[in-house]
Amino acid sequence: MGFRIQNNIAAMNAQRNVGISDTGLSKSLEKLSSGYRINSAKDDASGLAVSSAMRADIASYKVASRNVSEANSLLQVAEGGYDQITNILTRMKELTTQGTSANASTNTAVIQSEVTSLKNEINRIAGSTEYNGTALLGGYGASLDTVSANSTLAYTDAASLATAHVTGVSGNGVSAAGTYNITQTGSAVTITNSVTSDTETVNLAADGAQTISFASQGVQINVDAAYVRGNDALKGNIQFAVNGGTFVIGNQNNADSKLTVSIDKVSTAAADLNIAGVNGTTLADLDAINAAIDKLAASRAKIGAAMNQLSYAGANLATTIENTQAAESVIRDVDMAAEMTTFTKNQILVQAGTAMLAQANQSSQSVLSLFK
Repeated sequence: MGFRIQNNIAAMNAQRNVGISDTGLSKSLEKLSSGYRINSAKDDASGLAVSSAMRADIASYKVASRNVSEANSLLQVAEGGYDQITNILTRMKELTTQGTSANASTNTAVIQSEVTSLKNEINRIAGSTEYNGTALLGGYGASLDTVSANSTLAYTDAASLATAHVTGVSGNGVSAAGTYNITQTGSAVTITNSVTSDTETVNLAADGAQTISFASQGVQINVDAAYVRGNDALKGNIQFAVNGGTFVIGNQNNADSKLTVSIDKVSTAAADLNIAGVNGTTLADLDAINAAIDKLAASRAKIGAAMNQLSYAGANLATTIENTQAAESVIRDVDMAAEMTTFTKNQILVQAGTAMLAQANQSSQSVLSLFK
């Protein structure tokens, strides 16, 4: 064999292998200390991309889960208000049953007084039931979208709403979000709900400033003093949109990630419970109270259905979070047992390589024997 001392190839080879083993040992130490298989993009670029997207999804799902809980809380507050109003209506029915009987003739004034107080309390509860500063029983979830290009309500001689005799439009308590078509023939003004196809016609009794109220639809149109029924006609569309009643229960911008809930408006006015004129002394009052109880029950049923849907959505989110977290863990987390085996292997290789590097360096010393 050749004896050379300028380049100790055996030592260089041993040093290279020690470097490889030491690098592997450092990576194992990093993974074992962090608990992650992927600590930087160089560890697994594609795996990092996939797991990062999953992490973002998981964070969004967790917020959506909180949204579900908070939405349930909001609806519980509204349902609590409905419950008390139902109790008041039940008491009003008791009083009316008593007040319409001949034996209560001497107590009618007292009955009327209590019924009036109860109606006032209904309005007070409706106005004060709030969640985080937001009124709930005033028609939460549906309001006029004043910026919508689809809102084209105008007088036939007007180019836009601003130059018409219309001074305002209210949709507080509309029966459904969507487009409402307005037409007028003579004194008859008709509204058609594009969502439900319901139609209501109001026959105007006078000209001038007034509020044209569509009780079944929850829509009111205000006109000024110059309004004349027979001269021109109201026409066009009013666009109502959900405002504040959409709960985000997913992580995407699509219909499946949203739940829209509207809470029907409550008051003693004709457009709502229609018991403003009830005094507890006529049989017609019983009919009005029964109708109000039925309407309120239907509104509570809507809230109950939404709460049940939210309950299932919350359970699904919990499962989704768990499964997505498990999938992300498979990609990003390190298998501690397997990595410990790798660490032990690299540790032994570093020790063995260091020992062989020492031997390789020692082998060059044999050249000295040639000088003796």
